[in-house]
Parts: sequence; structure tokens; C-alpha cells
Amino acid sequence: MASLPSTPAACILLTHLKFCKDFEVDNQIKEFAAKLSLIPNPPPGPLHLIFNMKPLQIVFPSRADPESPVIDLDLHLPFLCFRAEKVLQILTCLLTEQRIVFFSSNWALLTLVTECFLAYLHPLQWQHTFVPVLSGQMLDFVMAPTSFLMGCHLHHFEEVSKEADGLVLINIDNGSITHSNDNETDVPDTPLLAAQTFIQRVQNLQLHHELDVAHLGASTDLNEGRTRRRVWQQRLNCQIQHISLQLLVNIFREVKNHLNYEHRVFNSEEFLKSRAPGDQQFYKQILDTYMFHSFLKARLSRKMDAFAQMDLSTQSREDRINGMLISPRRPTIEKMASRKASPLQGVHRRMVVSMPNLQDLPIPELPPRNASLRKIDTTECGSSMVLDVIPKSTYTFKIPEIHFPLMSQCIQAYYADFVALLSKAMGFLAPDNSVLLARYFYLRGLVHLRQGQLLAALLDFQNLYKTDIGIFPTDLVRRTVESMSAPERAQAECTPELRRLISQLTDKPREVTKADDHVKNFELPKKHMPLDDFVRRVQESGIVKDASTIHRLFEAFTVGHQKLIDPETFKDFYTCWKETEAEAQEVSLPPLVMEHLDKNECVYKLSSSVKTNRGVGKIAMTQKRLFLLTEGQPGYVDISTFRDIEEVRSTTVAFLLLRIPTLKIKVAARKEVFEANLKTECDLWHLMVKEMWAGKKLADDHKDPQYVQQALTHVLLMDAVVSTLQSPGAVYAASKLSYFDKLKNEMPMAVPKTTSETLKHKINPSAGETLPQAVDVLLYTPGHLDPAEKVEDAHPKLWCALSEGKVIVFDASSWTIHQHCFKVGTSKLNCMVMVEQNQVWVGSEDSVIYIINIHSMSCNKQLTDHRHGVTDLVVQDGKQTPSEVYSCSEDGTVLAWNVHTLRVTSRFQLPSGGLSSIKLYNGRFWCCTGQSILVTTMNGFVCQELKTKELSKEISTSFLGFQLLPEQEQLWAACTGYASIYIWSLKDTDWVCERIPLQECFEIKCMIRVKKQIWVGGTGLSQGKPKGKIYVIDAEKKKVEKELVAHTDMVKTLCSAEDRYVLSGSGSEEGKIAIWKVE
Repeated sequence: MASLPSTPAACILLTHLKFCKDFEVDNQIKEFAAKLSLIPNPPPGPLHLIFNMKPLQIVFPSRADPESPVIDLDLHLPFLCFRAEKVLQILTCLLTEQRIVFFSSNWALLTLVTECFLAYLHPLQWQHTFVPVLSGQMLDFVMAPTSFLMGCHLHHFEEVSKEADGLVLINIDNGSITHSNDNETDVPDTPLLAAQTFIQRVQNLQLHHELDVAHLGASTDLNEGRTRRRVWQQRLNCQIQHISLQLLVNIFREVKNHLNYEHRVFNSEEFLKSRAPGDQQFYKQILDTYMFHSFLKARLSRKMDAFAQMDLSTQSREDRINGMLISPRRPTIEKMASRKASPLQGVHRRMVVSMPNLQDLPIPELPPRNASLRKIDTTECGSSMVLDVIPKSTYTFKIPEIHFPLMSQCIQAYYADFVALLSKAMGFLAPDNSVLLARYFYLRGLVHLRQGQLLAALLDFQNLYKTDIGIFPTDLVRRTVESMSAPERAQAECTPELRRLISQLTDKPREVTKADDHVKNFELPKKHMPLDDFVRRVQESGIVKDASTIHRLFEAFTVGHQKLIDPETFKDFYTCWKETEAEAQEVSLPPLVMEHLDKNECVYKLSSSVKTNRGVGKIAMTQKRLFLLTEGQPGYVDISTFRDIEEVRSTTVAFLLLRIPTLKIKVAARKEVFEANLKTECDLWHLMVKEMWAGKKLADDHKDPQYVQQALTHVLLMDAVVSTLQSPGAVYAASKLSYFDKLKNEMPMAVPKTTSETLKHKINPSAGETLPQAVDVLLYTPGHLDPAEKVEDAHPKLWCALSEGKVIVFDASSWTIHQHCFKVGTSKLNCMVMVEQNQVWVGSEDSVIYIINIHSMSCNKQLTDHRHGVTDLVVQDGKQTPSEVYSCSEDGTVLAWNVHTLRVTSRFQLPSGGLSSIKLYNGRFWCCTGQSILVTTMNGFVCQELKTKELSKEISTSFLGFQLLPEQEQLWAACTGYASIYIWSLKDTDWVCERIPLQECFEIKCMIRVKKQIWVGGTGLSQGKPKGKIYVIDAEKKKVEKELVAHTDMVKTLCSAEDRYVLSGSGSEEGKIAIWKVE
């Protein structure tokens, strides 16, 4: 609980001691230390503590977040001592973990400056020895062979420089950086783009307070002057932290492209190959450091630290779209047009692509890097402007005075005053100010612990679940529970909230380092691989993640052979794939050709130079079309888009005494058939074009662009298989990857006309995963421009709950990923609802309601009053800002929550369990409990009951779900074992008044009301095979208007988007979301 004095506090104390007499100094220090020991550490967040120790007033700052260090420094000090280029050089020394010694004639500067540099590294952490001030008797420490960061007085400079080798010597007084014994230490340059951005932004900082406030009138109030200075320093610190964090993001942003999260693999060799020639030395040194290894562990654990948050917030639209692609990436036409050709870059790529093990590949000397190769666009990075980073608002709480002598009575009186002041401050807070409320609960809990009031302390800490779970002190609370006596434990467990808290802490094992919490570097296999090992190796390599595609690749390599793949075959395959990737990066099209292509098109395959009936040149394949890149004077000759192809044939034509293999493509609305004498490439191109043609047909029919991306992956794998095997049977082996073309030939691909007309688009939340995942819940939230949001964040959003508590958020204006997967618990999610336009409440199978902040995309609140899985959440209709949310759980409990205080305002328990959903209508709850639908008052009194026994006395059944149609005074319901919708009159619920049969329906899973329609999702027959189907019923005519073949797997969930669209989510066999037009 005791807090060490902060640097300003210590400085203020030292200043005060100057005016004390000698005999008073000891007493002053003892009094200061004694009082300091009674002050709790403020929790992370915006609340700072103020301690008035006359005549001193000391501020105890808090961390910005649980992961951040306490910043109680003037972070601009290094920029006053060093030029920006030197600061960057020192940061590079730290990142590469050199042996570093700072020197200054001012002892204080040694600690201040070195601490500032370590703060710049956040969230990375210096892992080695750190001694900011080294005395003369300890100079031999600089002889240590390992990395370290130390500080010495300037008069030791010559001695240290001569006695030790390999040191980086930094003189704070004159801003110089040298090396011991005049030997140049191998310190690489910072990557050029990141360095230029950093330097330009630093140059726009206002580092002098006097210049910044020169336009303001002089103040005669000393406190006002101090306040101005503190505000200026806080703003400057925020700007410097932002700039240094942006530097780290610019340096390491592309690391994530070379990670395999499932197997915790980092492909370091491929990452190095993707770096510019002049930056390679920097990254080679970085990859071997402890700091980078810890960074990798955090990335592979998907830790949402400051780095991840900035990376996400500065991600380009193209990166968001690429996150949804499952096919290998290639440079787009837009990128080709913007980049400048570089012979050096091309040579570099050709030189390193052949093998993944760089240690076996000697890298020749390269010329010094040319800055023009990667010249930055200053308008894009905004570096030419002053960086405007607004610091977060902070608040202060004044600690009560501590009176001497520090006897037990005085200390207890101080604690009592502390609790009283905290309780008073909490009383003045608005109910929805949960940020400050959480900090007050935290502090009051700490004080209650010091008072020995364990029960009161636990109650305060338990309230953090509803205010900010992020600052919950798990270890402290666990120790408190373990220290309780038997009577105290029994008393605590009499309170339901504490009983749950105690069970969570005692049942949940302590967090230990996982056995697999390590990072593996990708290595080529050395043994023969069966299917499972082959799948893992391919996934680790980053070539393909989808398990079903890798199974087809395995079949291709083992045609006619034992079902094992030897290491040499895998090595050849990997090399071919990487060489093809590198060659694609080198493709440069003339401007005349690029004018005919869309800016997002990529060239995926180029043939050899061939003769065609439209000229001589190379056939190029993009994701959209085929075209001929003519030779001589490069030109563009259109062959066809994949959509317009009518027929593809592989044949031969006579030339003298030879028969030359020829590819023929017939195109719609064009009489002339395209012919290309592809010779030995003909059979492969025949396979590839047919696969792309089939993929495009599927994409158009199902409104799902993922089919084209998957077809591209198949095509590139075919190419790699043929290049790897180089045998007469290679093309036949590659045909095992011709998946969509086989589908087209084996079964009719036509989508029913009604389905095609109603379907607008499909998206895949499982893109990039090894296997598709079921879509359990969908929620659409409309766009709402809030001052707290960026404009792009104010777009409408689609929230998608997958397995094990995963949530993915899509931008519903473009259907691109807005927020990659984050987790709320580890159990299945059952329901979601939007509350007050800034929160999404999520009900989980683990009985917890998780509250997600829409602005920050974080979950820092949990409601834990339910004892069984939360099955439904309801917000009262007709209110723009509802004050209450209702939740229900499987055991029949219904709770009413105050939205602002997050307290339960009322509760009741239904007589029967199995409660799956509730609806609120006309001041009554309508509760679906399986065997019946109960109508209750707001207090839980049952006033009406509708039972399933009215349907049939022969088949045991239960209600799956229901919808109320008040204007027609009807209730529509679905039941297990029945392929019909049943309708009851609200006037007389004793008997079913009507039944609507659903043709060829096996099972009903969900139903929603949209306008004057009821949409029912489940499983049914289509063309003789089970499919996920949606039945659209006209509520007035009570007739099925449409049968939509929605998915290859069952329809698990439905949601409405402003009554204009309906979104459906499928089971784990497909795992996709379909968007349907509402008429």
C-alpha cells in the first residue's frame, strides 16, 4: 500500500529541507516517510492523489492503464540534450540491446534522461541490468559481457572508454555518442521510413514552455503559473509518448503478417526477406534480443496493449480488407502505379527467395541504401503538422491530513476520515461516471483492508466488476480471502455477490505460464510427414491456413504414392511458392496497361511468351480477368473476364508435322475464340482458368467474393505443385486442387432464383482461421456520430459472436472488419443487445453479462448476479435512452438492471426453469420456458400460461421461440419436432388458431419479425440435400412468400438491420453471414 516518493515530491522535500535547521532535518524526513507509508497507491486511470503536508503539496500520479509505467518525468529532457537523430540512434542502441553507458557532470540528469529513454520504449521493456548512477567504486561493472544500461559521472569518461571494449558512450552534456577504444560498435540504422517520420514529428514539437505561453498574459498567481506549467508538460508528454509509440508501430507493424497464432510460430526468415536491403541489418540484430522475444509472445497471445491499439487505430482501409482475404497477397495495380522501379530491390528479392534458412545463405555486400527508394509521403503521415494529441482528462482526490504522533488512535482516525471522504465523493458522482467510481471503490477497499474490515473491503472490490474490471486486484483479493478466519469466511459467503466472488477466486487456478507460452521459429521439416503433420507444417509456413485446402494439397502430393510427404518435396514446394511470391512483387506493368485494370486488381500468374491469335505476348491472370501483355511495344489485349467465359478447352493444332497444345477460350458476345499455343503450360493453364471460372460463377451466384479468393489459392497451389513435381503426372496431381470446377461438374450450381434475387452479399467472419466457426449471435447497431468517436468509427456495425466468447465487429457500411477478434469470457455467447448507443451487452453461458464500450471496443464491466447461463436480454421499446435492461437465465431468473448504476432494481424467479427468451409487451413479460410460454407482471406474478400440450398429445415437444404481433393480437411460435409455425390469438391462448407448414423443413432454430413478415431460420431440403434455409412468411396472409437457400449448414441466428436487411449466421460447417434484402 505504501507509495515511494515521486521525483517531484522528493525534489520538493529537498527544497524544503534547505531551510530547516540541522536538528530538524531528521525529524522532517521521518515525518515525511511515516506519512507516506499510510498513503495508498492510486489505481491505474485518471485519478491522482494530492497529499497536503504543510507547506508541501504533493501529487501522486497514477498509471495511464494497468500496463503503463507511472510517468512522473519531463519526457522532453532528452530532446533538449540531443538532436532528434541522436535520440533515434540511442533508441536503436536500446532496441538492439547494446552495452550502453550514459555520462554527465549532473548526477540528477543521469537518472532523469535514462528513465525517459526507457519510457519511450513502452510497451517494450528493457530486460537487462539497469544502474542509472554508478559510483566510482563500481566502475568495474562496465566490464560485464552482457547487455546493460548504466550511468557514470563525466569525470570517469576517459577511464571507462579505455578500459572496456564494445561500449556505446553517450555524453548527455554535449549530446554526443561515441564508442569505447574508438572502435565502431555495430549499431545499425533505424528503418528509413520510421526514422524520417519520427524526426519530422519531433521537429514540430514545442519543447520550451516559455515560448508556448508567450501569447498569454503574465500571471501574478504562483499556483496558476504552476498549473499552466503542469498542463503544458502533460500535453507535451502525451505528444512524445504518441510519437515514440508510432515509431515502434512503424518499425514492427508488419511482424503480424509473419505470425501463426495457432501454432505460435514466427517465420523470421521470411520476415527478414520482406525488409528493404538497407534495413536488414537492423532487423537481424533485433530478432535476437530478449526484448523482441517478449514482444512476439505478446503478439501471439493477441495482447491488446498500447502497441496493438495504435496499430489497429492507424490501420489503413487496405489492411482491413486484406485481413478478410484468404488468398495470398499480391501488389495491387494502385501500388504498382505508386511505387518507383528499383533494380536494387529486384536483385535483393531474387537473391533471398530460394531458401527459408538465411543462415545457410551468404548475403553479399550491398551498396549503401538510397533514401529515394523509400521516400515517405509526408502528407500521408501528417508529420509536417504539429501533432495534436489531447491528453486524457485527469481528476484529483485530496487525502485527509495525517496528524502526529502516529499512534494507533490517530491512524485509525485518519483511515476513518479517508473512508468518509471517499464515500462523500462517491455520493456526489453521477451514476454513469463509472471510471471515477471504480477508482473510489478501489481506494476505499484498500483503506478498509488497513482497517481490518475484510468484508467491507471485499464488497468494494466486488463492485469493480460493474465499474471497471480492468483494475480488479485479483492477487490481493485472493490473499485476503485466504487470510479470512472461518467465521469471517462464513459471514462473507452469506452475501450472494461475495459467495460468487470467493468461489471464482478459489475455484480458478492461479495464472501460471502456459507450457506452450513460447515462440517457435519456422523450420523446414526433416522427417516424412503424415497428413496431420503436413497440415501443421503448411499452416506454420504461412502459405495456407484452411485445413480442407491443405487436405487437398496433401492428396495432390501423394497421388499414387504412400500417404507420406518427404522433406525434400516439402522443401521444393516451399521454395517454389516463395519464388513465385517474389516474382509477383517484381511484376511491373506499363501505364498504358494499368489504365485498363481496376486499382485493386493484382497479377497472380504470368505465362511464358506465347503465340496467340491476337498477337505474341504473355497471358496474365488477375482475380477478375485474363489479358495478353503483348511483346515488342508493351500493350494490353483483353481476353475475357471470368464472368464472361462460356467454354474453356485444351486441344492441339497442327503445325507442320507437330501437334501443338493449345488453349481455347470462348467468350460471351464475341464470335472469335481466343487461342493460345501454350505448349507444355497448356494443361496447367486449362486447369487454372476453369477453376477461376467456376470460382467466379460461385461468387456471383452466392454473392460471396470469398469463392474467388479461394479459387485463387487453388490456382497458385496448382502452379506450385506442378513446379515442385516436374513429372508427367504433375498436372494430374494438381487437378486434385481443382475443387470448384469439380463441384460445377458434379452438381448443379444454379442458386434458386428467389434466393439469388433476395441475397445481397456474404461475408466470412472465420476468414484466416484454420476451420470455420459457427455464428452464434448477430447484432446490428446503427451509425451514430458521437463526439467521442472518429468519423469512421461512427458507421453502422455488425457484431458477430463466434465460439468460446469471440466477438468480431464489421463496418456495416462496407462489410469490412472494423475490429478483429476479441474475447469476452471463454464460454458460448447467447445474446447481445445495444444499450444507450454506447454499449453492447452480451449474455454468456458462463452466467456473466459482459458490457462492451463501443467507443473503445473494450470490455471492462461485468454483471455477475445471475447464477446460470444468461439466455436473453431485452431493452424496452419506444424509448431512445432506456433506463432499464432486463435479463433472464436458464434457471428462470429475471433481473431488471438500472443502466446507469448497473444495480439490480428488481428480480423474480419463475416457477419452472428452462427459460430461453423473454419479450416485453404492454407492461407484461412473455417468457419462453420450453414447456410453456408464461405471461407475468413486472413483479413476476404469472397471469397467463400457454402450453405445448395443446399441439399434440402424442409427441413430446417444447417451445423453441416465439414472436408477438400486437396489431394482429397474435403470438407465433415454433416447437421442437414440428416443421410448422403455430399461431395463437392473444385473446384466447387455450387453443392454437392456425398452423403454417414449412415445406421440406427439418428443424427450426430461430425466428424474427421484420416489418409485416416473420423470418424463420433452420435446416431444410434443397435439390435433395440438407441446407440452411430461411422461410419468409407474410404475417397478414399467413403464407410462406419465399424459401431462401441460405447456407450449406443450418441457419443458427437472424437479426434485422433497420428493417431494410436481414442478416443470417450459419453453423460451423460453413461459418458465414448472409445479408438479405427485405421487401
